[in-house]
Amino acid sequence: MRLGHKIYKTMAKIKITASDGKVYPCRMTNGAMLRFKHETGRDVSAMDGGMADDIILIWCCVASACVADGIEFNYSCEEFSDRVDIEELQSFNVSMQADAVAGAKKKTEKK
Repeated sequence: MRLGHKIYKTMAKIKITASDGKVYPCRMTNGAMLRFKHETGRDVSAMDGGMADDIILIWCCVASACVADGIEFNYSCEEFSDRVDIEELQSFNVSMQADAVAGAKKKTEKK
């Protein structure tokens, strides 16, 4: 899935539940986009659609949302990915796709 950062302006605030039962906020922030760039060397808009990019993006969104909300989050990307089930990844992707559709619809309605 390749989505530009402008689409994320409407991204819902979702929660990611780790396998240990801890619930973390997950949303696109400027910090998440910057983290993704630092981790991958690419902008979010250049995502290749692979699962690795999705996992890195979720980790970036959770880590940055936790910083913004003052919630302790000390997992590396790999540690976090070990604690997130595939259903959480799918839920995140569905949310991103829904936000992309909503953003495109909103843009069309403005014209």
